[in-house]
Amino acid sequence: MTWSHGIILRAVAILACAAVPPTRSFTLRHSYASHASLNRLVGQNNVPGNVRRTISHLRSVEVTPFAGDEIEQMSATSLQTRALGSQELLMLPRQYKPGLERGDNPFPQMSHVSTMILSSTPSVEVLSQAIDEAMASHPLLRCYVQGDGEPSKRIDLFQMVREGDPNPCTFVCPPIDKSPLFSSQDVLTVIDVKGKNRDALDISWKEQFSTNLDSGSDWCDVERGPLWKVELHRLVDGGKDAPCALMFTFNHAISDQSSANLLMEHIVKNMADIEQNGYISKKAAINSIPSSMEDSVLGVNRSFSKVKTQDFSLDTVSYVAKKAAEGFSSPVILPDDQQDKDDGNGILGALTIITGNVPGGESIEERKSTVQFRSLSTETTNALVEKSREKGVTMSNVLSAAIALTASDFIDGGKKKVDSARNYKVLQSLDMRRFGVAGLDKCESVSCMAGSHDLMLGPISDGSGKRVKTSSKEKQEQIFWSLAKESRKQTNGFIESGGPQQATRVFDFAMTISDMNNLVSLSAKSNESKGRAYSAGIVNAGVFERQNAVRREGEEKREKMVTKHGKYNLEEIYFATSHARSGCLYQASCMTMNDRLHCTFHPAMPIVSEATNSEVADSFVELLEVIAGTKIIQSDAADSSSLAESSFSLLKKIPVAAASLYGIYGIVSHAGAWGNFFHAVLEMKETVSNPTDFWAALNFWIFFAVGHPLLQPILWISDVLHGTPGPKVADLVPILFLLGNAVVIAAVSASKEIRSGLNIFALSAFLSYVGAGLDGKAGLGDFNLALDDSYQGTTVKGCPTYDQVRQRSMDNFDLEKYQGLWYEHKFHDWTQFKEVYDTTLDIKLTEDGKGWIDDFAVKGPAPDAAPLSWDKSPVANGAHYFLFGRVDENDPPGVLRESGFGVEFPNYIVDIKKDPATGEYMEAIQFQCLERGGVRVFEGINFMSRNPTMSDTEINEMHQRAKMAGMYPYGASPEQMHTVGRKPPGEIDNSWQAMWRAIGVDKLLELLTKSIEDGGR
Repeated sequence: MTWSHGIILRAVAILACAAVPPTRSFTLRHSYASHASLNRLVGQNNVPGNVRRTISHLRSVEVTPFAGDEIEQMSATSLQTRALGSQELLMLPRQYKPGLERGDNPFPQMSHVSTMILSSTPSVEVLSQAIDEAMASHPLLRCYVQGDGEPSKRIDLFQMVREGDPNPCTFVCPPIDKSPLFSSQDVLTVIDVKGKNRDALDISWKEQFSTNLDSGSDWCDVERGPLWKVELHRLVDGGKDAPCALMFTFNHAISDQSSANLLMEHIVKNMADIEQNGYISKKAAINSIPSSMEDSVLGVNRSFSKVKTQDFSLDTVSYVAKKAAEGFSSPVILPDDQQDKDDGNGILGALTIITGNVPGGESIEERKSTVQFRSLSTETTNALVEKSREKGVTMSNVLSAAIALTASDFIDGGKKKVDSARNYKVLQSLDMRRFGVAGLDKCESVSCMAGSHDLMLGPISDGSGKRVKTSSKEKQEQIFWSLAKESRKQTNGFIESGGPQQATRVFDFAMTISDMNNLVSLSAKSNESKGRAYSAGIVNAGVFERQNAVRREGEEKREKMVTKHGKYNLEEIYFATSHARSGCLYQASCMTMNDRLHCTFHPAMPIVSEATNSEVADSFVELLEVIAGTKIIQSDAADSSSLAESSFSLLKKIPVAAASLYGIYGIVSHAGAWGNFFHAVLEMKETVSNPTDFWAALNFWIFFAVGHPLLQPILWISDVLHGTPGPKVADLVPILFLLGNAVVIAAVSASKEIRSGLNIFALSAFLSYVGAGLDGKAGLGDFNLALDDSYQGTTVKGCPTYDQVRQRSMDNFDLEKYQGLWYEHKFHDWTQFKEVYDTTLDIKLTEDGKGWIDDFAVKGPAPDAAPLSWDKSPVANGAHYFLFGRVDENDPPGVLRESGFGVEFPNYIVDIKKDPATGEYMEAIQFQCLERGGVRVFEGINFMSRNPTMSDTEINEMHQRAKMAGMYPYGASPEQMHTVGRKPPGEIDNSWQAMWRAIGVDKLLELLTKSIEDGGR
């Protein structure tokens, strides 16, 4: 898929088709370019003679679109407007202002090209009249876009999350009863081709097809319109009875292939009518702007911007989970000769993108479409349809199986592998009108209702397409037809489970709250994935003649489209959208017309070379011919690769399979906790009036939820490092550890299966660890992540007030006496890590008494957490970070306001124990609680003492005081709190600490400590 944005519009443009010297073109662009403009153009010396002659002819033509009072009958008196839906914003595309301000190029539009071959050539006058009537009928053909789509503000750290839409991108369609803003002169280009035969014509339109597929900036300015154009490729020496090609190029925001078919047949019927009657005898109905895909599929005013999360359900969560699980299959997206490293689609790639960076670095290669065109014979097409019916599958299922098997013949990139098998992710396009609410969109006007469904097919052995061609019918049944039936099963399951609605809902949500176009652009630039997200893609636009034509005057029921109007036979149609920047590795777009299947193959090169694409097209067609039974290929006895996969092949699958099973287990085992979490988040989103508060609280949760699992592999690797036996380099790193690392790196670099397995394992482990935190199984003291978690089977909602937990010991509380050094002995707090020890809090008030600073000192990792490496850490001798807060005069004594990571929440001092002799505060219980929208996001409880050690009796007494304060439901019971480790005082010194000092880590930590403390004052 390609997104393109154009900024150039001229009164008259002259185009030359590259590499075809005999071809010239001219464009009539602006309705204000009248005869005077044409006179000036003809007088210019640089205008080719054949173009000058054609313009002279047009200058003498008075184009009268309709006769008599028919103009009045088709008039529409009102300006029509509609905000673009999410799918349309992706295609347009909506721009990203922060990127533009730093000098990035605008996102280009996605172009949709459709070419129709006609048996005869119309005059420019007739074609112009036919187009003008069609533009009057279809509002989006005469529209432009107002509004920049910029949000009120972006509310996250990386400038990706949107809030508000004060100036939405909006279709504006002027009325047609007055002087029209646009006419055929703004969209029509005539390209004269020297020659008399079809070969010369094909050279012209096929080269222009590729150009138009990747273009947009040279002709489409969405802010001025129009958002489409049409080219007439005609043979100069062929006469009116010679074939011609009509090439339509759209900004994909206003079109899909069903509506392109509708328009093409509409125009051809108009031409035949004009030539027969001198005017259009039955004009098409005047349409209103079609609904957005979101309104059509979900219902009017049911988009996310209107109902927020009201329509979200467990089905929505299930859909998202299934999409996330697709990564466990590790589908192939690049051929082996370009698969030098990880594809950038793993968890690290996702994290890189959301930070506004390109995963794996930015690719410097320029990608563009390479296009091939093929047609099946009538015999093969009909035989294939019969075979499909016999097997109980659709043609779409057949084509999905064929593109996956064809991909398997080329995926090795010429690097033959023994018994290699892979999973294929196939993008199967869908016309979303089929799933609309109450038939809201019946394809009566040009619009974009293009959706898709992901098929996961495999594992498929390399070269399976070739083997099918030489196999017995039994083997074909086993390979090809089982794959087609699997496609049917997945497609039916998707539809029956409400997948089209959930897919639309989730995409609309993502597009509304985030700068999706920027995320897509970053992914497309990746040097690792090269913009590929799918192994292959297939579009089946169905049978042309089964589609309804436009509604015309006096018709209660729409007629079916036909392929002959007057002297015009609609012979072939080829279409495509660009996959140059992002999309599928191998892509084919197909449609049946005149009992022949016509296919366009349009991947991106240099990923797929022009020669390889030609081979792919031939192989795809040949496979369908063999399956249809119209072609027989003799078996190659020397091909031993048709044997069952070897044990070696099975062994290679073990890493991915094992990691995938672990991932599935990790998700399923904590499914209830994940469900409760998403429900609580949605509840919070609905009840928090200020989105900034909602996102700040959620980002606070995400920051620490991510931090804990990321720390675990670091500690594990550290213990492996320091537990490895044998001689060491500089008394630091064991030689055996270095050799082991070299072996692991070599294995990972050499094997995609191992890389994929590690990626999936990392994601699985991450999700499993966070899931355990939500389930309360990863340490209730330091990683109890549940929102509004339960206690003894009862869910505790929100935070208590201070009066509900405050103890009598707080009477006459003096904040001045609370200052000083405290030793932390136990905590229930997931913003802390159980891997640290010797934690202290040194609390100081600011000079004005209105603020406070908490110098939080830690050492880590603790000996229990990393027994082999704890004393080698750069913070083994301690580190500091600071918390800052304020003292609000409206709060009762004992309440401090704590802030950090974008949120502020109260820190209750619940209970103190005084020294009987001096009255000094010797023990304290603190309780922090963050609540948003009635949902408790975080609770923190600290047991502190002035003494570095406490007896079990003293600790138990603190638990009892916390229980009396009603804090057990919030995490103060013994089993819910983590005990802070302590070791005898003394400086740690060894070769690693000497190294840290030598490189200045101790000085850096001191500098950071001072700068943070000074910055917070």
